Amino acid sequence: MTTTIIGFPRLGEFRELKFTTEKYFRNELSEAELLEEAKALRSKHWQILKDKGLTEIPSNDFSHYDNVLDAAFLFNVVPQEVQDLELSDLGRYFALARGYQGDKGDVRAWPMKKWFNTNYHYIVPKFEKGTQVKVASQKIFDEFSQAKELGILTRPVLVGPFTLLQLSDFEEGLEPADFLEDLVSAYQAVFARLAELGAKKIQLDEPSLVKDLSAQEKELFLGLYQRLLADKKGLQVLLATYFGDVRDIYQDLIALPVDALGLDFVEGKKTLDLVKSGFPEDKTLYAGIVNGKNIWRNNYAKSLAILEQIPTDKLVLSSSCSLLHVPFTTANEDFGQDILEHFAFAVEKLDELRDLEAIRQGEEELLEANQALFAKERVGQNKELAQRLAGLTEKDYTRLPAFAEREQIQAQALKLPLLPTTTIGSFPQTKEVRSQRLAFRKGELSQEAYDQFLAQQIDDWIKWQEAVGFDVLVHGEFERNDMVEYFGQNLSGYLFSKNGWVQSYGLRGVKPPIIWGDVTRLNPITVKWSSYAQSQTKKPVKGMLTGPVTILNWSFPREDISIKDSTLQIALAIKDEVLDLEAAGIKIIQIDEAALREKLPLRRSDWYEDYLDWAIPAFRLVHSSVAADTQIHTHMCYSEFTDIIPAIDNMDADVISFEASRSNLVILDELKAKNFQTQVGPGVYDIHSPRVPAAGEIDQTIAAILAKVPSQKVWINPDCGLKTRGIKETRESLVRLVEAAQAARKEL
Repeated sequence: MTTTIIGFPRLGEFRELKFTTEKYFRNELSEAELLEEAKALRSKHWQILKDKGLTEIPSNDFSHYDNVLDAAFLFNVVPQEVQDLELSDLGRYFALARGYQGDKGDVRAWPMKKWFNTNYHYIVPKFEKGTQVKVASQKIFDEFSQAKELGILTRPVLVGPFTLLQLSDFEEGLEPADFLEDLVSAYQAVFARLAELGAKKIQLDEPSLVKDLSAQEKELFLGLYQRLLADKKGLQVLLATYFGDVRDIYQDLIALPVDALGLDFVEGKKTLDLVKSGFPEDKTLYAGIVNGKNIWRNNYAKSLAILEQIPTDKLVLSSSCSLLHVPFTTANEDFGQDILEHFAFAVEKLDELRDLEAIRQGEEELLEANQALFAKERVGQNKELAQRLAGLTEKDYTRLPAFAEREQIQAQALKLPLLPTTTIGSFPQTKEVRSQRLAFRKGELSQEAYDQFLAQQIDDWIKWQEAVGFDVLVHGEFERNDMVEYFGQNLSGYLFSKNGWVQSYGLRGVKPPIIWGDVTRLNPITVKWSSYAQSQTKKPVKGMLTGPVTILNWSFPREDISIKDSTLQIALAIKDEVLDLEAAGIKIIQIDEAALREKLPLRRSDWYEDYLDWAIPAFRLVHSSVAADTQIHTHMCYSEFTDIIPAIDNMDADVISFEASRSNLVILDELKAKNFQTQVGPGVYDIHSPRVPAAGEIDQTIAAILAKVPSQKVWINPDCGLKTRGIKETRESLVRLVEAAQAARKEL
């Protein structure tokens, strides 16, 4: 039996790595203790993979923060200012991941972007004129050796050179080709060292190959691999791709002297057709047949039907991508068996791979049991909801009057100053906030006592925002555990796991809810606390909602209906909430679409028909019925938006805020070029770092924004919500934000 996976979750069954590392950040744990805990966690994970019968087990898929950042450190792609910090290797690593501010210096974190079409985020490396590419880290070697000492010969995993270059930034005047020779030499040095340690194979991850490739990009890829594979140092090379198909370069791939190719048969629309057109006899095909991104059980009959059409016997069954995108195991969940039997988390997906291979070897009873599961009717249809959706017309997706007229009406109604200041929504969720919410959920705190606590939190922060001088306030979202789960708890059709944590960025985990059936709103969700906050101040308080596309994208979606249909169901529910907020007197409503880009197809040819043609109208459906003087905001998190600016403008929001500080405001040039009409709030400081902006730093950022965007179109706000930050750093940063905005306003 030949089975493997692309990678395994890193945080641990109960997020052990997160909690251990946070202790290290708080100086409650030494670096040596942190490294020892990480070592134990890796050993545990390898043993699970071995016990589940995988014939090939990966290593170096573990990371203390991010695998792309690991590759940057491995190859010395680290700025000199960080190398000069008098810190340990791990200290410098975390300085680039999170920023550093202390007695050793002041370093800003590197930018962060979405990892292809997932909710995972990677740290963006930067090649500079002084970058000397060479092997500069022992991590990949140490982890291989650790597994070998346990009696497990692993297949080391490494971000491939093409994807590393594609995902990196370059100092002005430089381009990827400038580093081709040095990068090839460095990768070959890694090959040589691993072979010396006893490795037989290496996995090079090249997910960038599933995107649209230009002639120049194909030339770069082939140039890299023709040089790299000229001397494999005795290793067998698996070139792994995922998140789509490799139609642009398939013929070149199969002609390369790699020993194996990993292809995605789940998200790769054309993967099966490509392979059926011919696959070389001298190569092994790693078939990504078990979905690494969703939590539903694999339909064995469908998977086997695909496998039977693959024209090669040299086959290894694999996950479609790394399993870091799904929770650890269903073993820690409280669902009834009638529900649980439909789910497969990471550990259970190992069983599915083993089952599929066993069925291919003749164990038919496994197939029969799986077919019986899929023959069950899991959920029924909400006929009233179906009728409501069927009755939608173009009018339901169109807001009137047009933006230009609304902008003038809102200016008169809201009377906000130039460069209005606000935050994105949440304030720090302290240990006290979390403990009170937990006590209430467990029944240890009465509704009345919990409401009093929340009211006091809101009162304190409303008063603080007024004192500091914010123009548009927020209530802080202290009642919310998560921006999606909180809404899902008030919607029909949702289920919630107990321990279904998935890594989002760094050590941050999210617990995506599960869309089990048709979605409708059960009751008003946010009106109570938004109305209360507004009653405590004469300044406008934003109503805070999560948009339908983000709720869908940050949930585990159904597979029995389309994601378009699921999203429209959610849109109608959020539309009802918007209208209730407006009726309650909330005149500014923010509908976050932080994850708009997440399920955007990786190929431009699929963008509109397969996604934007329904995702953008779904957002418009939510706010199309509000009055002209109600101002609609939206917010987008860390991602790349420059190539979909027209689609974002077509959302027809009145104000959009987005991450900009880590990406050095590069989006502003594109907004200007595309004549973007919506008012904008580019984030002026990075909230994913504990670092407080230095004096004058935000002033410079605002000046850079005003150099490219008309002042009457600009809002001043942080990059994102402040839920994960501490109170002290938050208040210091926000005071500087308001002071900088007021200084710029005065100058204007």
